[in-house]
Amino acid sequence: MEKNVYNKANSIIDLASNLDSRTEVFSNLVLLEKRAKTGSDPLLITILADLLSQSIENGKNGQHFFLRDHVLEEMSRLSFHDYERYLKYRYAYEMFPIQHKVEKFPPVVQIEPTSVCNYRCVFCYQTDPRLSDKKNGHMGMMDLETFKSIIDQIKGNVEGVTLASRGEPSVNKKLPDMLQYMSGKFLAAKINTNAYLLDEKLAHAICDADLQTLVFSADAAAEPLYSKLRVNGNLDRVVRNVGAFHEIKEKYYPNSKLITRVSGVRVDSNQNMGDMEKFWHRYVDQVAFVDYNPWENVYDSDFKDIDTPCSDLWRRLFVWWDGKVAPCDVDYLTTLFNETVHASSVSEIWNGKAYQELRMTHLSGQRQKKEPCARCVVV
Repeated sequence: MEKNVYNKANSIIDLASNLDSRTEVFSNLVLLEKRAKTGSDPLLITILADLLSQSIENGKNGQHFFLRDHVLEEMSRLSFHDYERYLKYRYAYEMFPIQHKVEKFPPVVQIEPTSVCNYRCVFCYQTDPRLSDKKNGHMGMMDLETFKSIIDQIKGNVEGVTLASRGEPSVNKKLPDMLQYMSGKFLAAKINTNAYLLDEKLAHAICDADLQTLVFSADAAAEPLYSKLRVNGNLDRVVRNVGAFHEIKEKYYPNSKLITRVSGVRVDSNQNMGDMEKFWHRYVDQVAFVDYNPWENVYDSDFKDIDTPCSDLWRRLFVWWDGKVAPCDVDYLTTLFNETVHASSVSEIWNGKAYQELRMTHLSGQRQKKEPCARCVVV
């Protein structure tokens, strides 16, 4: 592995959790393995054998499938009869990028309700006027019909769905309707928000939506560091909104299985995990830091001497607000593809010529011939 790369699979570099369900999950895995051995599903048998025979450290070191802490928490909220579906999804997410395996649908579809954001975080591509200037045509809101069409295509075929990408999802006033429409259709549904616009109506919509994970994006536990990183943000307002959400969830949804997480991007030496955990854990189940990926200026960055293929080419597909498809959000100006879900289906695009050619370029060690891949550090 080359130096100075961004390992997408290990992007969470710190995680503190109020939850501990390892014993329960692995007890269920042992039970599932016994049942699997009497059946005829070789993939499930392989997955379970890998999980139960390898230590966590062996898994982290490379080629073995293992369950990361946040994944264990997701599994603990599932009913036992959903374990098989979830494990196959997670195996595809973790292992297909290593095996360079492509099936009919991607393991994860990331949908952008809007490309508009009310923040200008210092580490984000929203600081690039080529994206955020409205006259350039990249800004807009996904309509409900487009969203429903995507969900209809991928339900029953995809388990991992994330609502987030270049913009702040809550800017789209149709978000509650989107959440309602996707409710109950996926085992690993997640939404990311900066929580600035999180009001009571949206809080109830999120709790009603059978999501698995809600991520509040916040990188600090105090001012002025928060506003230094989350430009245009207001920590006091965000804390009030997150606190109000916690109260609503506890009062009106006591049986909710939703996992809440505050997640920050580690970009400043003053960011302290201990401070984050102490401050935010009163409101959420988990506090995490993810590694910094320098994507805010990728088109202007120096060329990188990286040969390792990008794992996202086998892991996820991005759909922008206007139906355009991108292989990654590092290519936030959508220069790699000219595909849309209005012209082709998600499955057709995932298995189509453009994707296959890009994968082959990366596999042959020629990612330097593609922009912005040549300037990107994601592997």
